[in-house]
Amino acid sequence: MSQPTVTIYSTPTCHFCHMAKEYFTENNIAYEDYNVSTNLEKRKEMIDKSSQMGVPVICIDDEIIVGYDQEKIKELLHL
Repeated sequence: MSQPTVTIYSTPTCHFCHMAKEYFTENNIAYEDYNVSTNLEKRKEMIDKSSQMGVPVICIDDEIIVGYDQEKIKELLHL
């Protein structure tokens, strides 16, 4: 089974963003991280996908998770 594509839209000061990234690292999940506090293009992309400004927004393949929902992340990653 191939590894899902994981993207996280985050900010450096977001506690839940750090928790999500630590969770991915602990479980050897590769992810793309976009800092939406400085990357305006990715901020717009995040808002287009999630319809809101809160971080983290996590995309696992085509599924969007707003916030750090560890159970949902675990389910989508088949952990």
